[in-house]
Amino acid sequence: MAEPTVPEPEPTPQDPVDAGPVRPAGVRGRPSRAELEAKAQQRVADIEAQVRATRAQLDAANARVEARVGRNLPLAIFFGLALGGGFLLSLVLFKELFIVFGAALVGFTAFELATALRSAGRDIPRLVSVAAAVAVTPIAFFGHVPGLWLATLGAIVLVSLWRILETLPASRRVPRRELALDLGTGALIQVYVTFMAGFYLVLTGEEGGQWWTLGAIIVIVSTDVGAYVSGLAFGRRKLAPAISPGKTVEGFIGSILIATVAAILIATLMLEQPWWLGLILGPALALVGTMGDLMESLIKRDLGVKDISSWLPGHGGFLDRLDSVLPSAAVAYALYLIFHG
Repeated sequence: MAEPTVPEPEPTPQDPVDAGPVRPAGVRGRPSRAELEAKAQQRVADIEAQVRATRAQLDAANARVEARVGRNLPLAIFFGLALGGGFLLSLVLFKELFIVFGAALVGFTAFELATALRSAGRDIPRLVSVAAAVAVTPIAFFGHVPGLWLATLGAIVLVSLWRILETLPASRRVPRRELALDLGTGALIQVYVTFMAGFYLVLTGEEGGQWWTLGAIIVIVSTDVGAYVSGLAFGRRKLAPAISPGKTVEGFIGSILIATVAAILIATLMLEQPWWLGLILGPALALVGTMGDLMESLIKRDLGVKDISSWLPGHGGFLDRLDSVLPSAAVAYALYLIFHG
């Protein structure tokens, strides 16, 4: 007897696995937090790399310029603008403020030059030298040329007497030759810094003199810019290699041309003088300013230093910036007397 056939059970369908919502083909899902953080970090890294590359390019370019001109140009421009801004405000707003501005410049310059000379072995009373230099500035402003002469002589006498009194104790006596050198260098500071700069105080104190002071400084700055640009672009022949190897004949010619153009504009637009005054003012200030620059280079060469001090980053010291300004003051004042009078 055959066994009855038992029908096989039908397979039961398994529950499908929930794989989440079905995304249409070609559509990406919302990025996860980890992916967003990774992208942000990558973006920051790219920006930092770009900044480093740009900074490296700027540093390399600045290094090439500094190697060529011997200065940190960005810092030089910044501090130059700061000094120029203070100078401009002291003349335009209230010209008596120029006494304060001039006294500060003269005081700092006298101190740094005295310090440089002391490092070379000369014993100069620095604080007395600074106090005497500062005291001359208001006297020059209000007392004009006679006041400048008398105040400068008084400053030289004061510094000299102070140095002599310092040597009276037996423990501090020095040979006469050394004392004479100390007295001479102390007088040099008052003549080179205080007396020369004093003519700008005298000029500013005159009627309308502040505009002549401003115009003269603009021409001097134009001289420096013209010498820099011309020397950098065309400089080949050295002007005075034994004194200042960086100066070239082409730079000197360029400084005179730019100074003349600036002086013509200053004469007609600011000083209300005939245009041909610029043909005198520009070359005269350019020539005297260049001589002043070479004079300071001789002092630095004798002292064996590159800059008188490092108080002004990119510039050196105050004397390094005023070297062409100091001797030009007397020329500007003389032209004021001739043409303004």
